[in-house]
Amino acid sequence: MDEQKITNRLLAAILLLMIFATVFFAKDVVLPVVIGILLSLTLGPVVRKFRRLGVPAVISSAILILGFCGIIGTGVGLLGGSVSSWFDDIPRIEAEVRQKLRGLTDSVEAVQEAAEQVEEIASGEADSVQTVVVQQPGLITAAVSNLASFVTSLTVGLILALFLLSSGNLFYEKIIESFPNLSGKKAALTAVYEIERSISHYLLAITLINAALGLAVGLAMFAIGVPYAFVWGVAAFFLNYLPFVGGVVGTLGVAGFSIVSFDSITYAVLAPITYLLLTSIEAQFVTPYLLGKRLQLNTVAVFITVIFWGWLWGIPGALMAVPILVLVKVICDHVSSLSTFGNFLGARVTQNSLQD
Repeated sequence: MDEQKITNRLLAAILLLMIFATVFFAKDVVLPVVIGILLSLTLGPVVRKFRRLGVPAVISSAILILGFCGIIGTGVGLLGGSVSSWFDDIPRIEAEVRQKLRGLTDSVEAVQEAAEQVEEIASGEADSVQTVVVQQPGLITAAVSNLASFVTSLTVGLILALFLLSSGNLFYEKIIESFPNLSGKKAALTAVYEIERSISHYLLAITLINAALGLAVGLAMFAIGVPYAFVWGVAAFFLNYLPFVGGVVGTLGVAGFSIVSFDSITYAVLAPITYLLLTSIEAQFVTPYLLGKRLQLNTVAVFITVIFWGWLWGIPGALMAVPILVLVKVICDHVSSLSTFGNFLGARVTQNSLQD
């Protein structure tokens, strides 16, 4: 019996590795499917409410998807000129940042040169070794390429979401029909609706929170006088989908622009401190309060998940890491054999809960 359990666990581990390998190498196929499923789970309750009001699922889904596309198109149109000017100013901004931080950079370069000289002396082969440098694509080129790939995946995902939403409860009925007894059907239906409700609640709530944060950041940057305040507000909106990483990236970006924009370093520090303060208030107070304890996740699990999916799929994977984690958490809560793993993914149990 013990040998059978060990064999089953080894087979499960091999299957899991094969799934991860498939997800990694088939990113262009799997990513649009994941986007479509997450969007359909998010908008599914809205389509169901419209259907209760007599609006067919096909019409309500088309309205929602087209509205989503319209919001994205409007945002791109509003940001187009600002982002273009932003990219044009990057060389000048980089030069000014280096100029203002020359004292610090000179010290770092001196340390690097000393380390290189020590290494050359120790090896004794500095003149005889030929170094081959592989030219990497520029940052802007790589960013444009990744953005184009993500836009393609998003387009396919939107089309898939439209088909899933238009089908109504068809796929839910198919899932329920696959269970032979009534108790299994009820458990499956409960789990499916809980998954849909949790994903929808999380994504809609976090989108509203991010929109409020983006508005607050934009107004704060405008009041301080940071250039492209509107762009920084939109950047805060998208970066906040990245737990831990987004706040750091936004703070560093605002700090760089502040150093260029203001003559006084003391005043320039005000903008990144404000950005960090707003994101900290959102993370520590606003999001936990609005999402509630039901969707609180283990911080370590969230951090590992963001790193893992960021490694697998880059920025799109990091953006979808937490929704995927919420999906896994709800599934584990409804499958008894996975309850231990689901308990690990949950937030810390408070002392009051332990006393109760």
